[in-house]
Order: sequence, then C-alpha cells, then structure tokens
Amino acid sequence: MPLGISSMLKPAQDLGAKAPTASELSSLGGMGGGTSGGVTSTSGGSFSDVLGGMVQEVNSKQTAAGDAVEGLLSGDKVSLHQAMISMEEASVSFQLMVEVRNKLLDSYQEIMRMQI
Repeated sequence: MPLGISSMLKPAQDLGAKAPTASELSSLGGMGGGTSGGVTSTSGGSFSDVLGGMVQEVNSKQTAAGDAVEGLLSGDKVSLHQAMISMEEASVSFQLMVEVRNKLLDSYQEIMRMQI
C-alpha cells in the first residue's frame, strides 16, 4: 500500500522515532578523535585547517563532476548515471559549504552585537 505525502511529512515523534542517547552517539565514532565517514576530526587541527580542508574537498568533488561530464560528452566510458551522481554529490557538498559559511557569518555577527 503506497504511502501518501501527508504520511511522509509527519513529525518524527508521530513515527515513533526517538533521540539517540550519548552512548549511542559515542559508539558511532564521532567523539573518538579520528575520522569517520568522511568527516574530518577537529582535534589537533586549527579551525582554519578544518575549513580549508572542507573547501578543498568541495573543490575536488566539483573537479570530479566536471571530469565526469567531460568524459560523458567525449564518449569515454563514463555512464550517464555516474556523471549525474558526481554532479549531485558536488552540488550537495557545495550547498553544505555555503550553509556552514552562512552559520559562521551569523555567529560572528551575533558575537559582534554582544555588549560587554
């Protein structure tokens, strides 16, 4: 039986979802100080290094997407599916970078508005 749009848009509490506990989050490895799932750890690196790494990662995804499109257009053995996946991955990573920049800028502006 297909789900309707209204059933897909229900809040998480209506669907029986629960918030993860601290032990569940730590078991994911995000607090372990290493890298997991392509996310760079901030321990040992400066804030500018983390941001620089994020920009480099986005740039490499944009370059890979461009190469995939060029390969598709030139007739190389690049499938249309792979080119589209590369383009969407680059697009999503760029959108994430823009949103992180927007949050950082909003945070900076909020700090500057604080009275001492």
